[in-house]
Amino acid sequence: MTAPHTALTPEQIGQIRDELQRTLGRLERSMKTNGNGRPAEIDQSAVGRLSRIEAIQNQGFTKNLHDRERSQLEQVTDALRRIENGSYGVCAGCRGPIQFERLLVFPETRTCNCCDVRN
Repeated sequence: MTAPHTALTPEQIGQIRDELQRTLGRLERSMKTNGNGRPAEIDQSAVGRLSRIEAIQNQGFTKNLHDRERSQLEQVTDALRRIENGSYGVCAGCRGPIQFERLLVFPETRTCNCCDVRN
């Protein structure tokens, strides 16, 4: 089976691969620093009411951050996999090429501008 046609040059793909790998490293470091996303237990007897409210809010922020990072990590990993198998830069909607400029801004994207607007 031949790889789908892509309008990207090997240099452009290399540039995007480098950016995706930098993003992957940043996400992995951030997720390691932030822990596994499970909020720390709150000792209800040790803190006052306002401190408990702040702790609960912080738990929510931590969970949301972890969820966003995990989702982006999956998207970046998928984009790197598509580069390796030769399908990167091909729109999942219309099977046409995705513009290089769009990929520079959104390297994880799976759709061209037209298909993104339709969804």
